[in-house]
Amino acid sequence: MHGVTDILRWKLGGLPQEAAEIPGAPGRPAGCRMVSAAEISSPPESGWRVIWLGHASFLLQGGGVSLLVDPVFSDHCGPLPLPSLRRKVPPPCAIADLPHIDAVLLTHSHYDHLDLPTLRALGKSTPLFIAEGHAEWLRRKGFSAVRELAWHDRAEILPGLRLTATPAQHFTARTPLDRDRGHWCGWLIEGAGCKLWHAGDSGYCPAFAELGQSHGPLDFGMIPIGAYQPRAIMRPMHLNPAEAVRVFQETRCRRAVAMHWGTFQLTDEAMGEPPLFLARELQKKSLAADVFATGRVGEIWRIEPFT
Repeated sequence: MHGVTDILRWKLGGLPQEAAEIPGAPGRPAGCRMVSAAEISSPPESGWRVIWLGHASFLLQGGGVSLLVDPVFSDHCGPLPLPSLRRKVPPPCAIADLPHIDAVLLTHSHYDHLDLPTLRALGKSTPLFIAEGHAEWLRRKGFSAVRELAWHDRAEILPGLRLTATPAQHFTARTPLDRDRGHWCGWLIEGAGCKLWHAGDSGYCPAFAELGQSHGPLDFGMIPIGAYQPRAIMRPMHLNPAEAVRVFQETRCRRAVAMHWGTFQLTDEAMGEPPLFLARELQKKSLAADVFATGRVGEIWRIEPFT
């Protein structure tokens, strides 16, 4: 894993510049379609409605419930409003447009996944589920309904809706002094006749094949494809699109959507490169582009029970 000196060398130009995977890839962020309050006001009873809110944030609606995963509505994804951490594409709706949120699922504590202003705006009594090691910190921030889960632990969010914390390879920190005092995870959501999986942040590791063996096939995956250069630093903690395709196959996802790209400029690759890189890798594996899709922020996918 990288250390502070590695990050300083990178940011100060001390690492060799890596060649682009897709020369000439655009630097523009993901597109955006606005989501109206009417579109998301009532969750379906059967199957799921999945809305990408940008980066790793999703609204998941199914079985009569509405869940948020790693919601970030703030203009910046860091402790200070630095221009480099500014959001490049707006959220597709306002927090006020959201329906009643039954629970929020948080994969880890990084600012681009755990946004305290968003959580406060949702209400401090909103149920929060998070990887182990973070619950007490959130309670000190005033949140009253926090439950942490270790890898493979299960919880029933509501009757008929089960949540499992899945392993990942990453790290956590909010400051230079609290690295890895908590854990990180993905989330498997089972209910309304479907299995949905949000990978969280992760480098490639054996956990994905194990997940496919123990829980697959999965009806719909949310898999990261961005923030991968420079590979010397990012490989242990962030998938690139080639690895994401491998994860898609090993977890036995029937369909997936790409996330963790096109919203914040966190690393060196052009903002528009990840979807082009993904399309190339899917073609190499003779996989149709729509089985592992990229879309606009605000895009809506419908997932029906597999028959």
